[in-house]
Amino acid sequence: MKQFFVACALALPLIAHAGGVERLHAFIAGAKTAEADFTQTVSDKNGRVSQQASGKMAFARPGKFRWDYSAPYEQVIVGDGAKLWLYDADLEQVTVKSLGDVIAGTPAALLAGDNAIEKYFTLKNAGEADGLEWLDATPKNKDTSFERIRMGFKGDTLVQMELFDFFGQRTTLKLTKMVRNPAIAPSRFTFTPPKGADVIGE
Repeated sequence: MKQFFVACALALPLIAHAGGVERLHAFIAGAKTAEADFTQTVSDKNGRVSQQASGKMAFARPGKFRWDYSAPYEQVIVGDGAKLWLYDADLEQVTVKSLGDVIAGTPAALLAGDNAIEKYFTLKNAGEADGLEWLDATPKNKDTSFERIRMGFKGDTLVQMELFDFFGQRTTLKLTKMVRNPAIAPSRFTFTPPKGADVIGE
């Protein structure tokens, strides 16, 4: 999913008997940086898996994030606070856009955005299922690629996100080896196009 980007999840302060919305607010209040491994699966409206990928991610709030896809293809997605960079190694192509409102209504805004999360989303608790406490986040910006986003917490950790687009596809992100508030070098959130790569956009 070449235009897919999102920032990550991480361990949250434990909130006894808290619903998903409360856990998300605690995450926003207590997490400035995070790192995690991820696996990503895309399935169609009939449940058939069409894509699988994996890699590592990191973010520094607000607005800086990095996703490094290592399998099955190499792709790097970086938000440097001002611009969004998407590098496809196979195509030797870099796409650059102004970050601005690009992340509004996306998973990146849920996790790496500023504290005004309910400016961009309508949030509601979605109960327990599959051993997780869930919330639903519906983007207020109708220009976003996603119709709805679900976030699932296990104990004090966000471990899964499900993203539903307008074509009936579901993208499932499973997050592991999460580290909360690690020291991350600022250079990790900068991107310089590789020599010889085609640069498209701003």
